[in-house]
Amino acid sequence: MHPGAWWLWALALGTAATRTTNPLLLALLVTVSAYVVITRRPHAPWSRSYGAFVKLALAVLLIRLLFTTLLGSPIPGTHTLVTLPEVPLPDWAQGVRLGGRVTAEGLTFALYDAMKLATLLICVGAANALANPSRLLKSLPGALYEMGVAVVVALTFAPNLIADVQRLRAARRLRGRHDKGVRGLLQVGLPVLEGALERSVALAAAMDARGYGRTAQVPAPVRRTTAALTLGGLLGICAGTYGLLTAAGGTYGIPVLLAGVAAAFGGLWLGGRRTVRTRYRPDRWDARAWLVTASGVAVAALLFFAAARDPAALHPGVVPLTAPTLPLWPAAAVLLGLLPAFVAPTPDPAPKTAVKEPS
Repeated sequence: MHPGAWWLWALALGTAATRTTNPLLLALLVTVSAYVVITRRPHAPWSRSYGAFVKLALAVLLIRLLFTTLLGSPIPGTHTLVTLPEVPLPDWAQGVRLGGRVTAEGLTFALYDAMKLATLLICVGAANALANPSRLLKSLPGALYEMGVAVVVALTFAPNLIADVQRLRAARRLRGRHDKGVRGLLQVGLPVLEGALERSVALAAAMDARGYGRTAQVPAPVRRTTAALTLGGLLGICAGTYGLLTAAGGTYGIPVLLAGVAAAFGGLWLGGRRTVRTRYRPDRWDARAWLVTASGVAVAALLFFAAARDPAALHPGVVPLTAPTLPLWPAAAVLLGLLPAFVAPTPDPAPKTAVKEPS
């Protein structure tokens, strides 16, 4: 599977999560992404990052609820859960309070709002667990080749630094030396820094010998057009995304976003003419990648349509406090995101480790 298809699928599910605060739909989105990760996650070290994103999402929920409890909520409520001691603040801090009443309506609103961000983080974690980062960076356009190489080098060197720290700490423990605290960290840090510099010098020599950094000569008008398209496209993407996330910008959000994406792709295509390189075994965008991408885009598009047609179902009210209901056809639209679990290739089985018999 092309790694870009996984990212587009996950980002589309995250975009769908931004269109609703219904906790049942958000929980369904999390369940869909988790099921696809469980069934199609490869056996690789980078695929274990999904659990870290889930923990980060839970931390976001707890912090949001804690802030609402301590600082209050702008949502009025009549169901008081607890009354905390309120700290008096000066006149210049009007509108801010510490302590006071904690209402069920305020906590419910904070929970719904935090679940939206938590679902977005979990969807990004699903992309990290499913897409090979090295293959994804190899698939970048030619204009981003140097940035991709820098990120690949950073991802490659980070595990080596951790392994060096563990190896040096184990060696110090075997010699009976202290390996904890600030003193132990300083005495371990110098050999680790020396090893990192040696690897950096060796890598720089290897890259220089292979001609890294060579660029083709392009006319000045092409360079200026590339810069204008790329900058204008990025500004258009930012403005279009802001329009989609706000109620007032719903009319201009999609056209500006599409125009920005088209301009950015044009700038990247023109910028790729400066890079003289070939690709070894490039990833092909096959029919399965189209199906995976289309399933995520369909979920996002249908939830956009549902948010415009029936906003009350996707944004349950908290004043008065009522139990949320699961809208049927938006829930069925979310289930379309399960398609990658059936069309994506099955990951290879985990390699078996050989067990040494005692001699």
